[in-house]
Amino acid sequence: MPGDEEGDRKRLGERLKEAREYLGLKQDEVAAHLRLTRTALTGIESGQRRVEATELVRLARLYRQTVGYLTGEEQASELPPDVVHLARLAADMSEDDRTELTRFAQYLRSKSASGA
Repeated sequence: MPGDEEGDRKRLGERLKEAREYLGLKQDEVAAHLRLTRTALTGIESGQRRVEATELVRLARLYRQTVGYLTGEEQASELPPDVVHLARLAADMSEDDRTELTRFAQYLRSKSASGA
């Protein structure tokens, strides 16, 4: 159906804008990453401009989401947003840092379990 394309672009643009804002990125930063003008990115986020497949893949990497999530093909995680954000941050850490983070999380869990 030809009329659905505009709605699909608008929904994709909304998801992209939401992901960008969630990470605290500015349009200028994302546009520079994609080698686009800020106006082009504004067009994408408003649904006025089509997104090239390569741009969508780069946005998914930048936003640490899957292409399926950004296009609405996948459901969002059932985890609370702050937990998902922590997981994304931890994914960029070294293995040693993630091990240390795990130890700290276990410490906090045992501390709250003991009522301290």
